Amino acid sequence: MLEELIIRSLADTLPNHTLDALFLFGQTADNQESGFAVAERLVREAQVQRVLFLQTRPLCGYPGYEAWHAQLTAKGIAADKLEGIPDPGKEHLHTLIEAEAMVKHAKNKGYKSIAVAAAPFQQPRAFMAAVTAAHRHHPSLYLYSLPGKALPWCREVTHSQGKVEDTRAGLIAGEMERIRRYNTQGDLDSVEEVLGYLNRRDRGQL
Repeated sequence: MLEELIIRSLADTLPNHTLDALFLFGQTADNQESGFAVAERLVREAQVQRVLFLQTRPLCGYPGYEAWHAQLTAKGIAADKLEGIPDPGKEHLHTLIEAEAMVKHAKNKGYKSIAVAAAPFQQPRAFMAAVTAAHRHHPSLYLYSLPGKALPWCREVTHSQGKVEDTRAGLIAGEMERIRRYNTQGDLDSVEEVLGYLNRRDRGQL
């Protein structure tokens, strides 16, 4: 079943209507262009109304809100399309903290549909974290999985919290291990629960 979830998270279908937002999970400078490319495309094609990312200082490899805001506006995305998610107030960041901050923000703003994007090697786990957060805080939120642009797989990069170094291809095994470990710990919904969410979403039953 994990194989099904991986494929569906990397090749999800978007609805025909404009989504409320695209959420960019924090990435290191080595991988941020992956999400930036998706943001540029979705804003240009009017598939999302705004782009969300955490309004924090540089933290755990994430360059921070000010740096990303400057770079995204330099790429031609209007400033009024960029929206900060309130700082969750943690001394460190990880995928579930980001996902819960995003979902709580969406609930406060009344957003109903959001695409979430991370680097492709991280996308399955990032989407699982987003669904987990939605189940906990905003069960009627329609989430869509939109992996970032693929970047060279054999290039050495820094990833998780700015500490893990490997090729992008080499990082995949670590992501699969985190899925298994966080499932066991109860930090992520099970594969079956996330697939059930996708099936209900696609039938309009959230």
